[in-house]
Amino acid sequence: MTVVQLDRIGKSYGAFKAVEEFDLTIQDGEFLVLLGPSGCGKSTTLRMIAGLESISTGTLSIGGNPMNDVEPKDRGVAMVFQNYALYPHKSVYDNMAMALKLQKMPKSEIQKRVGDTADMLGLTDYLERKPAALSGGQRQRVAIGRAIVRTPKVFLFDEPLSNLDAKLRVKMRMELQELHDRLGVTSVYVTHDQIEAMTLADRIMIMNGGVVAQVGSPREVYDTPADEFVAGFIGSPSMNFIDIYRTDTGGWAAEAGGLGFADLPFDTGSRQHLRLGIRPEHVEIVEQGAGSPADLEAKVQLAELLGADALLNLDIGATRLLARVGGTGHPSQGETLSVRLPSDQFHAFDPVSGRALRHVAGLARV
Repeated sequence: MTVVQLDRIGKSYGAFKAVEEFDLTIQDGEFLVLLGPSGCGKSTTLRMIAGLESISTGTLSIGGNPMNDVEPKDRGVAMVFQNYALYPHKSVYDNMAMALKLQKMPKSEIQKRVGDTADMLGLTDYLERKPAALSGGQRQRVAIGRAIVRTPKVFLFDEPLSNLDAKLRVKMRMELQELHDRLGVTSVYVTHDQIEAMTLADRIMIMNGGVVAQVGSPREVYDTPADEFVAGFIGSPSMNFIDIYRTDTGGWAAEAGGLGFADLPFDTGSRQHLRLGIRPEHVEIVEQGAGSPADLEAKVQLAELLGADALLNLDIGATRLLARVGGTGHPSQGETLSVRLPSDQFHAFDPVSGRALRHVAGLARV
């Protein structure tokens, strides 16, 4: 079994902490995605696992063996880079076989491994070509194949799809999923693309400014974000956020007016100010005559057709909300309509710490 254990791992450059200390266990065969914006520490964390960055604090173990002082080539990991890092003067076969030749592996074993891997990745007909004669997707397959032939204990992927066009990225995501299902090797994947994270991951570790914000399944981080950053980073388009304040009657209302709530399904304590969140897909358009006193009047300021869906920029009094609705027969710019904000889809966040509040009904928001 290849379990990757990170105990109080951290990275500092002098007084600057690039990665704050954290604990994490990556289970055998798990596909973990490190997600976050540029500069959040996700690639640094991956490089510490690979041995390409020294570890400032804490202990890294792979398969139960401490790795802090072990050379990268001896850690049993294989890394796939964003820029492919292929030898331009060598054929596909030689690129994939290079690491095995350096290990003095018998020629027959090298041929078998490269042949089997090329067949798996659909590269058999390209083994004699040079990288310049390949498409971006084929080059990425070669880079992945070069990692597979080494039969590593852990795969490390550093934004491997960033250089591909949108259509090819979708295809390569599917191929990576199938590959992981087939090989079952523990994998750590770095990306800033939330769609890649949501579709590929068994678990996602979201980082922000060198700090681990949340670790959970794609469903968990979407449904129960730990803080405002996670709530805004996960989901496309981003969650709506509204600053609300306690009224003299004990209810809540947006400062600009037009949006108010008699009560909220959260343990708000003595707070006088909250950040309320609701995802665009949870803003409901109410049919004429089917409304209730709790429904709100909204005006469509902008309607953006995306094809299957449409995005409506709505003004409710002085509050702007984004709603995601079906792309057929949706309201047009300038129309006035009724909307409903289901309270069971609300998220609430402390405006100072950003931490999510706990739902009264017991649904954990933190």
